[in-house]
Amino acid sequence: MEKTVRPVLNFIIVSLVVLTLALFTFAAGLGSGYLLAEEGFGLMSPPAAPFPGTVPSLSPEPEGGMPDPTAEPLPTPLPLPTPRNDTEETFQLFWEAWDLLQRHYYEDLPSMRQITYAAIRGMLDTLDDRYTAFIEPDVAAVLEEDASGRFEGIGAYVDMDESGKVRIVEPFEDGPADLAGLEAEDRVIAVDGEAIVGVPLYEAIGKIRGPAGSTVALTVEREGVREPFEVLVTRERLDIPIVEVTMRDDGVGYVRLYDFSATASERLEEGLQELLDEEPVGIVFDLRQNPGGWLDQAIDVADLFLGESLVAVERFSDGTEREFKADAGDLAEEIPLAVLVNNGSASASEIVAGALQDNDRAPLVGTSTLGKGSVQRPFDLSDGSELRVTVALWFTPDNQRIQGEGLNPDVEVDWTLEERQADPANDPQLERAVEILLEGEG
Repeated sequence: MEKTVRPVLNFIIVSLVVLTLALFTFAAGLGSGYLLAEEGFGLMSPPAAPFPGTVPSLSPEPEGGMPDPTAEPLPTPLPLPTPRNDTEETFQLFWEAWDLLQRHYYEDLPSMRQITYAAIRGMLDTLDDRYTAFIEPDVAAVLEEDASGRFEGIGAYVDMDESGKVRIVEPFEDGPADLAGLEAEDRVIAVDGEAIVGVPLYEAIGKIRGPAGSTVALTVEREGVREPFEVLVTRERLDIPIVEVTMRDDGVGYVRLYDFSATASERLEEGLQELLDEEPVGIVFDLRQNPGGWLDQAIDVADLFLGESLVAVERFSDGTEREFKADAGDLAEEIPLAVLVNNGSASASEIVAGALQDNDRAPLVGTSTLGKGSVQRPFDLSDGSELRVTVALWFTPDNQRIQGEGLNPDVEVDWTLEERQADPANDPQLERAVEILLEGEG
């Protein structure tokens, strides 16, 4: 058996080394370091082609018989590889440590898959970039639902704060989270009793999500409440709200875009046409609490309001850059416009808001945006897992850096969480934007 096993094990070792070195090389060359977004979501470029090849696994052979194909692979002492260059010699430390564990650790060791996943996460931790993330296969499959606009979960937009806690950006109106009593700015620190503080956002989302009809217990921290408390939420099959359209009695149209999912620009165009058919004096475009989404949707959304002009610049770590432009001829290029933003406006929302601001197309009204201006490219790995890698930063047409800085409004109007909860119908930011349009300031 040893003669048969050893070549397979050597192949595993070489495959892992090559994969790790490839990931390090990619991160060094391209890395530049936000729901279900977001963060969620965050800004994402189109997915890359699937990673080629497969990695074989080896099950232990029971005494006196053939290998059990259903058995969990167990760690088997592996021979230390011989380094061929300086990089492999440095990485030799990993194999030395692994060899010592196999030979001397008292308890059972995890499987090679668990070890590999842990090694990838450890590598990413050194980047100090919470948006570059490894996503296990089951979580990756759950998150893939977002692009379709339907999913099973609690119904809330989320992101992660600086302390590693999942923040409720906004519950869906009348959704499960809303009806259970969750509020914007709540922090979820545990799911079904399992702590998730510091867990990567996408993994935390995967734990919060689940089949419609099932119940999840969320441990929540809330400002003004001394101790964490538990909220039980029954998950549902949900449609992600994308566009809300209202024609006001004062003649101003209102359109809110909730996120930049795969059909955002199409749905927004339909909503804008509905408003324009009623001949409004102007339109308020609401991007508050919008966590972002897909890059192509951000460009297409900005294009609906802009003539031929620059939308954004994508700048890579090697100094190269790519420009994204709008074309003339879209339906909302001439209508007076004002844009609402706040600290929940992130990523794709900031690209659109920055383009409209810098091209003097519309004033921004509200408070400063989040400052999430990096773009993540998703790579599909061979076992169904996913690696999301920060590959570039975004800059507005006037070269404003978004990442870590955000956008400042042209007209600052505060609206605190306490005020929103006390009287959600009294929206001073919206009313100020309407004033601007009615008075012809936009």
